[in-house]
Amino acid sequence: MAMEDDDRPRKKISHDIGQDLSLLSVEELTERIALLKTEIARLEEATTKKRASRDAANSVFKS
Repeated sequence: MAMEDDDRPRKKISHDIGQDLSLLSVEELTERIALLKTEIARLEEATTKKRASRDAANSVFKS
């Protein structure tokens, strides 16, 4: 039976902010933490790029 489970496509991990966590296992919670940390890093990178772009534009127009 375990072999059949391994062949099935794995459900994509998703997380809804504020959802009930009581039915999730420790493994599921750990996966969601990793997912959210990755998303936070992606958002921080986008913020850094946008801020640099804005600062560059501001320096051109303030000259």
